[in-house]
Amino acid sequence: METTVLSNKQVIFRDYVTGFLSESDLLINSTTVNLKVPAGSMTALVKNLYLSCDPYMRNRMRKPDPSSPATALSFIPGKPISGFGVSKVMDSGHPDYKEGDLLWGAVGWEEYSVITPIPNLHFKIHHTDVPLSHYTGLLGMPGMTAYAGFYEICSPKKGETVFVSAASGAVGQLVGQFAKLMGCYVVGSAGSKEKVDLLKHKFGFDDAFNYKEESDLNAALKRCFPVGIDIYFENVGGTMLDAVILNMRPHGRIAACGMISQYNLQIPEAVYNLWLITYKRIRIHGFNTIDYLQKYSEFLEFVLPYIREGKITYVEDVADGLESAPAALVGLFYGKNVGKQLVVVSRD
Repeated sequence: METTVLSNKQVIFRDYVTGFLSESDLLINSTTVNLKVPAGSMTALVKNLYLSCDPYMRNRMRKPDPSSPATALSFIPGKPISGFGVSKVMDSGHPDYKEGDLLWGAVGWEEYSVITPIPNLHFKIHHTDVPLSHYTGLLGMPGMTAYAGFYEICSPKKGETVFVSAASGAVGQLVGQFAKLMGCYVVGSAGSKEKVDLLKHKFGFDDAFNYKEESDLNAALKRCFPVGIDIYFENVGGTMLDAVILNMRPHGRIAACGMISQYNLQIPEAVYNLWLITYKRIRIHGFNTIDYLQKYSEFLEFVLPYIREGKITYVEDVADGLESAPAALVGLFYGKNVGKQLVVVSRD
């Protein structure tokens, strides 16, 4: 008799998190899933192949607070967490998706998910001459983040100076390469010698430094940018942002992509130099990639030729198996990943 249900391993959110995220906040559980979606439904059953580990997910682990938009989409205790992933359609009632189709978009952290495909949140994969795992990063949400943040928000010009924090991560490594393609002078910061070497020797940054070895971030930035910074791609926040503001040039632009140093703190660090943004006419622009996903086809037209010509490269840090997912996600906040952190759920 044909099997109609399958075992479905999941990563379950234990409860709202205060302070630093730990692996014990996430549990591995097993349930079952039907192999067929209900007749007449607009849903699709997908097999998850790769899952994306992203810092913003920590903010979804806070207790909902009506005064904070960051907690509007908090995970539900006792339920699977969700994020972006690459999946294969097993069964579908949706007219745009059929069995065997590949897609990337929002899915549960589990072996199989039942989704309702939504435009600009789920994207069918048409280009398979590049690694499928790239759709968790380079060709997925992080890639769009780098593209929108740098080109749409920073409005770069040839010859400008660009600083990228967390520069070896999923987004930072791309921003640096985009900036070099524009003819900018680019410096990145990272948290180890290995990562600094990657920035300079693989991604083509003009210079890079290990922020953990710098006792004075202001002095480090002055050393790297004697004439100041035109564009700062912000991934860190806190003391790094404070030092950057001191070194920004007049009419500088800051794309506030994320502030990973603050996500686990109960009391965020103060930024003392904000008063300078008035005198320096600095523009700080916070953004959410969701607002730019309608430009995804434009992004693909831009980036795919560079990938195929070998002018853009990408480093991934791959964890094997859903059981490794909690450790992989937690590791982001301790700098354990080298490059884009992702989890392989299945290679089939």
